[in-house]
Amino acid sequence: MLLHEYSGDNLTQSVLIVDDEPMARTLLRLMLVRAGFNVSEAEDGFDALDKVRKNRPDVILLDVMMPGMDGFSVCERLRNDAETAALPIIMLSAKTDLASINRGLRVGATVYLTKPISPEDLTRHVHEVLENGRNG
Repeated sequence: MLLHEYSGDNLTQSVLIVDDEPMARTLLRLMLVRAGFNVSEAEDGFDALDKVRKNRPDVILLDVMMPGMDGFSVCERLRNDAETAALPIIMLSAKTDLASINRGLRVGATVYLTKPISPEDLTRHVHEVLENGRNG
């Protein structure tokens, strides 16, 4: 079980989930809390930028399609700010076309994942970006 496999220091690691869909945030929260992460949520890009400034998470899980400011713009803004430029960002989107994936990586996503995603895969990717952030 993933809880045992990854037990340890992830209790202090925080993930900010950014998604305009309440149900998506709830499902992602359940997956990550079960894996031992501290989780906070933002319902749109503006809320995300505000929350990152106030309480920097260890990793951001960022939806692409949101009203107001999409995930690409949020990612770009975070990468252009010296204080958040190195923050791991996992884009998680229903947009599976190559152009969207390439755009996500071009604006600075650490990883671009497509929905739906299993709890095991999500947890593995979060751990990988956290490890790479520590080692790289």
